[in-house]
Amino acid sequence: MGDYLGWNKYYDLHLTEKQINHEKYKKEVGGDWEVIGNLQFQFLVKNGLLPTHRLLDIGCGSLRAGIHFIKYLNPGHYGGLDVNKSLIKAGQLEIKKTNLINKNSTLLVDDQFTFTKFHTSFDFAIAHSLFTHLPINLIWRCLINVEKVLKIDGKIYATFFESKNKFTLDPIKQYPRIITNFDRDPFHYHLSVFEYMVKDSSLDLEYIGDWGHPRNQKMLCFTKRKE
Repeated sequence: MGDYLGWNKYYDLHLTEKQINHEKYKKEVGGDWEVIGNLQFQFLVKNGLLPTHRLLDIGCGSLRAGIHFIKYLNPGHYGGLDVNKSLIKAGQLEIKKTNLINKNSTLLVDDQFTFTKFHTSFDFAIAHSLFTHLPINLIWRCLINVEKVLKIDGKIYATFFESKNKFTLDPIKQYPRIITNFDRDPFHYHLSVFEYMVKDSSLDLEYIGDWGHPRNQKMLCFTKRKE
């Protein structure tokens, strides 16, 4: 997991069994557990997610949104991937506490976005509050690898902190307690960065922008087209 260490304390986070049992993980993934988890779920359902679809939750953490998706989707149709082993353990506890073991969800720990490990293709993917913490090349890796597992017409929705000025090093106040940066976590990006990344790929980019996020994260949609 060397590619991630040092970028953000999230990647070095090691919750103990006691901390997991006391639900400390609900604060470690940014708080607002119910609000933001439900926000993601409602957004995807509004944009066409059905119980029969297969969903890839990239940076699923301790399943803040994942629990809603698992309840809704058919058994075996949810796949969650995260770099942090202790948060995946917390997610497994959430599944047990909410009596969703029979949904046969797959949770993987991986630091290279190796989505082929799920051995399936997906109709939808979501990367909430992931690109906000990653340098550009890791975002690029994520998009390259998600393209491999998306079905034709499949969509990945991803949030990011936006910079309207392409050529500046100035920090940006996104929210009273959130200042984003050009080259350190939390990161902001100009839309043109994502347009450049998917050029010559099978992914078409749509800028959605505001979607009701309480901390000013904007939404992007990448759709896989038939080449």
